Amino acid sequence: MSVSLDRPELLDTRLFINGEFVEAHGGEFFAVKNPATDEIIAQVQRGGGREADIAITAADRAFEDWKLRPANERAGLLKAWCAEIRANRRDLAKILTAEQGKPISEALGEIDYGAGYFEWFAEEAVRAYGDIIPHAREGTRVLCLKQPVGVVACITPWNFPNAMLARKIAAALAAGCTVVCKPANETPLSAIALGVLAKKAGIPDGVVNIVFGDTPAIGKALTSSPIVRKLTFTGSTPVGKMLAADCAATMKRTSMELGGNAPFLVFEDADLDRAVEGAIAAKFRNAGQTCISANRFLVHETVADTFTAKLVAAAGQLDLGPLIHERAAAGVRELVQDALNSGAVEAGPPASPDRPNSAFFGPVILSRVKPDMRISREEIFGPVATIMTFSTVEEAISLANDTPFGLAAYMYSRNNATIWKVSEALHYGMVGVNESSLSNPAAPFGGVKESGSGREGSKYGLDDYLDIKYVCVGI
Repeated sequence: MSVSLDRPELLDTRLFINGEFVEAHGGEFFAVKNPATDEIIAQVQRGGGREADIAITAADRAFEDWKLRPANERAGLLKAWCAEIRANRRDLAKILTAEQGKPISEALGEIDYGAGYFEWFAEEAVRAYGDIIPHAREGTRVLCLKQPVGVVACITPWNFPNAMLARKIAAALAAGCTVVCKPANETPLSAIALGVLAKKAGIPDGVVNIVFGDTPAIGKALTSSPIVRKLTFTGSTPVGKMLAADCAATMKRTSMELGGNAPFLVFEDADLDRAVEGAIAAKFRNAGQTCISANRFLVHETVADTFTAKLVAAAGQLDLGPLIHERAAAGVRELVQDALNSGAVEAGPPASPDRPNSAFFGPVILSRVKPDMRISREEIFGPVATIMTFSTVEEAISLANDTPFGLAAYMYSRNNATIWKVSEALHYGMVGVNESSLSNPAAPFGGVKESGSGREGSKYGLDDYLDIKYVCVGI
């Protein structure tokens, strides 16, 4: 192992089941690589369906105790886990950078962001209020109770290996559920480190379980088990659709946070410097590998040249980390070339540090992009900004909504009428108005259309892990 830590025990390579770190039954391993160097960081246990079944059983047993614990006790344990994460934030960031590739400053930000979900949901755990509804006939009373759904399967991607798991686990545990987690095979080490800290914080055995390895076998075990009552997934739309279909056989509740194709609208009255600052964050955070990354920059024709020049200059100052692997960079390179072949023009930056046959891909700004180009229809998931122009508010709205996705959208304007009209007309679950930072634990994160269903974070995120039980009492 090549990651130097203050607490080396955080870098484990085993599955975490029923409060113990265990080896897979098959005795097989898979390599976790540093995307910047292609160096093998660790050989990790390759679990499968058998391990997933054991984890489900452990979570089911633990649920019987965990759901009955007072909410303030669950809250205290979540706060203890949060404290452990914050105390070890630098080691956690080093692990994250080594396996995912984002710069250490971004990795530290992700650790803090993930810890915020544990803190937020610890405080929400004691606020899962029910209702007493005015009765319809004399001699009865109508109560609504909120109760945990049960065992939850959490499947997370590689782009935010700490935070995506944190916001699922924290909400589930706050509601009284137990979890079986399947992190991406590209980035299991961050998940294992969370397991180490969960044990140190006193999370009871079986409440949190982490398995990885044979993804199809683990996925099948999670979707087919009648014990698992909810599946929450963050990832691509095609995989989300398959998981949702598989969950239908046992009528599981699902939360799906899927792909996006975010528009970034710049109106003629926008503060262009502020818009460029927001564009840099919305497009190039994590080298463009986020589901809410701005894909399509829709700019009013009267300010397009100025905005493009400012964006090119700002992008030229960036020092990005690698994409997750060489295949990802090759896919982005192919999208860019297809756009150029179709008439798009590369506006800059002038000295893009693209490295063929590596995971690195420098920032690219494309102008003269058309709505029917492949790069306009697909999620780029890389540091490429595409610029199109519009002349009217109605045209901007039409272009922005011309996609099956509906996760995030951004708009920059100083006109209140435009702000209200456009933000209400956009078919997206989240809209940033003169603001590109959408994620925080108090806000409901999620999309509409083919970008998924359900919400993470906020009081609505807690509700996604609770069933409503109606009790009619005769008196």
